[in-house]
Amino acid sequence: MIRFCPLFSSSSGNSVYIGDRDGGILVDVGRSAKQTDLMLKNIGVDPCEIKGIFLTHEHIDHVNGLCVFAKKYQIPVHASTGTILALRQKGTLCEKHIDISINDSPLTVAGLEIKPFKTSHDCADGRGYVITGCDGTTKIAVATDTGYISNDILQHLTGCRLVYIESNHDVAMLRSGPYPYQLQKRILSDVGHLSNDACADTLTALINKGTTHFVLAHLSQENNTPELAYDTSVNALRDMGALPNRDYILKVAEPENSGKILTI
Repeated sequence: MIRFCPLFSSSSGNSVYIGDRDGGILVDVGRSAKQTDLMLKNIGVDPCEIKGIFLTHEHIDHVNGLCVFAKKYQIPVHASTGTILALRQKGTLCEKHIDISINDSPLTVAGLEIKPFKTSHDCADGRGYVITGCDGTTKIAVATDTGYISNDILQHLTGCRLVYIESNHDVAMLRSGPYPYQLQKRILSDVGHLSNDACADTLTALINKGTTHFVLAHLSQENNTPELAYDTSVNALRDMGALPNRDYILKVAEPENSGKILTI
């Protein structure tokens, strides 16, 4: 079994805990080291149990607490070569950090197998991850900050029991909202963020491929609501005959976790 918990999920900061019997990892450290420390303890996880940090990309809402947290607990930081270079140039990572460039082959940390896959985002070299538990069969995918779901991404998500997937914005809210046109264009592009509709389409492709748990992530606080994101996916799945709490479980990640942890 794998323990899974989104610690933070919003444009203000993103971080996910995934653990098994030999310890755990974090995907991103987007809030301060103090907040991350407190949130881990709130869900019953000793920060010393974290054996690796895996980064999706270098944007501040994914690395804000990285420097202090990684140095405090001497945790290796794993990321693509492009992300590592971008963070070194910014001074987020320095010689005091243990930073490891990953390729797209699986590696094992804390008894978990972590397989990176490329995402499509306006960053140096973004990655999502498929994490396989100690049993060798239970898989969780983290797929956020991507403008679209490519065939390669979909292939990696297929067969995962739980998929943590971006449902960033409602297109109508974004187009009628306060964001300037160029920012709207960037978010809607293939290197922007996944919309509710695009997320829902992905869920319909995965529901018959072994996925039983979906968690919607990285919701925009200005261009989305939890209700809109949830309803868009539920309605798309209902159209193909799949019902929540019968055929699948669907949750929306909170901006700050309230102590809930899933065991898959």
